[in-house]
Amino acid sequence: MKIKKSEQTTLPTKYGKFIIKAYKEEHQEHLVLMSENFKDLQTPYVRVHSECLTGDTFGSLKCDCQNQLQAALKFISKHGGMVIYHRQEGRNIGLLNKVNAYCLQEKGRNTIEANLELGFGEDDRDYSVVKEIFEDLKLNKIRLITNNPKKIHYFESIGVEIVERIPTITEVNEHNENYLNTKKEEMGHFL
Repeated sequence: MKIKKSEQTTLPTKYGKFIIKAYKEEHQEHLVLMSENFKDLQTPYVRVHSECLTGDTFGSLKCDCQNQLQAALKFISKHGGMVIYHRQEGRNIGLLNKVNAYCLQEKGRNTIEANLELGFGEDDRDYSVVKEIFEDLKLNKIRLITNNPKKIHYFESIGVEIVERIPTITEVNEHNENYLNTKKEEMGHFL
């Protein structure tokens, strides 16, 4: 895979000051936000956060994405590490199909059933760009902030040692309860 990389610069946020860098694949761009002490850390905390425009930007209550992202940014700001903003909307089905999946969910399908009915897999994310980012930043040992066992298995399969898994548990509400139950019961997430 051929990727382009930006320069690094600072990004002050309401969570603290970060160093930001962008990576561009053929059709998509991804962001990395690193704590200022990132290069000094032997085993940084890392959150690979998959894009969720409806949650991250608009505060949708149908998922836990915004809460997970905000918790990760606060944690990384305090403890050091990085957040990779992995731009694969809706488990990589795209925004248009994600809205169509929402419509099917309103008719009683869960998130997996909706994706399958639209002709996608239950989770079509591709983490190969994350491998490239890890190689660029010389990461081979991390503390992973995740509930997703597939992320753990993938990163271990590319030779990244996960010395600790930090759960990211967020508040359940009436709009995301079924979504979170599906992630736990059918996708094996640690919730």
